Amino acid sequence: MTQPHIMVLGLRGFPAIQGGVETHCEHLFPLVAEAGVRVTIIGRSPYLGPDHVSPWKGVYFARIWAPKSKKLEALVHTFLGVLYAAVKRPDILHIQTIGPALMTPLARLLGLKVVVTHHGPDYDRQKWGGFAKFVLRKGEAAGMIFAHRRIVISETIRSLVRSKFGRDSLLIRNGVNLPTLPDSIAALEKFALTPRRYILLVSRLVPEKRHLDLIEAFTRAQLPGWKLVLVGGSDHPDAYSRQLEKKAAESKNVVMTGVQTGLALAELYAHAGIFALPSSHEGLPIVLLEALSYGLSVVASDIPANLEVSLPPDHYFHLSDIADLAAALARFAPQSLTPETSQTIQRWVVARYNWRQIAEQTLAVYRNLLDETQPLSLSDPNTGTDAYPGL
Repeated sequence: MTQPHIMVLGLRGFPAIQGGVETHCEHLFPLVAEAGVRVTIIGRSPYLGPDHVSPWKGVYFARIWAPKSKKLEALVHTFLGVLYAAVKRPDILHIQTIGPALMTPLARLLGLKVVVTHHGPDYDRQKWGGFAKFVLRKGEAAGMIFAHRRIVISETIRSLVRSKFGRDSLLIRNGVNLPTLPDSIAALEKFALTPRRYILLVSRLVPEKRHLDLIEAFTRAQLPGWKLVLVGGSDHPDAYSRQLEKKAAESKNVVMTGVQTGLALAELYAHAGIFALPSSHEGLPIVLLEALSYGLSVVASDIPANLEVSLPPDHYFHLSDIADLAAALARFAPQSLTPETSQTIQRWVVARYNWRQIAEQTLAVYRNLLDETQPLSLSDPNTGTDAYPGL
């Protein structure tokens, strides 16, 4: 494949912009660019300021206007992005998520070759109303029916696409990198935290992350000397984020840090005692993989996306069951992982969810679409029998 041009649409942008899709693209596309592909991210103007660097790690950015509106932002920006791509004529337009995939037929009509990645059924998210869910379902159908190639990030989503639309898709999971563990604790000092004595959740402040469940379970667990740390912010502050802030303020042991990136976020991960993910909706949760990459003890809700990570049963709790979540926190709080066990967990997750292999799989999809004589065989590293090595 000689210097093809791939445009990517359907995300806010990166680096250091919160969101699972943004994190996915931030890790994936520099590796695609490293392989000799020109990659242009069509980003949203409210998130890519005038001082945003382009290229960044070999990836170029086109800053296209988008309204700062939860309901209109993705739809309007994707429409404009497709028109921009039609003018620039990339070899492939790669659309991320099912909402923006609503514009797949338009992209096809304009003569573009289209790949769509299905990151999860976003219409299941609690934050959306009836009309938004209708649009998301239509976007899912448009993307899965009209795209030249369909990528899914989990077996659960692949089964969904097959059953709903009768279409086969290509399984390319999310990934994780092995982090450099910081010795510094400046972020902990800023928020008055003690290493290994806090529970961590990193996410946007949206209802499906179920922060309120975690706060209630933490209160019930009664862990002396422990704190609960909620990292993340809200793109569009609303009734839920205000309710969450009010609830957190009622306890001196619940800390809301806002959005954290870089060294501060690495410090908060590296020194946590437990990572908790009580979500009701995920695609394949990158934050859970990142927590494992730091060698942490983790607990997660028993939704299919979390179960697909293949942790032992005692690391899962029943979704929305506060008592079960509280029991899980109380069960893991006294357990202290040895450095050797943490390192083994790190090696396990990085071997199973490797960004470089994911980039190679994505490149194979592009090659096959541009030249159908190119073979397309994607091996899944998660088919092995290696068991989770933690407690």
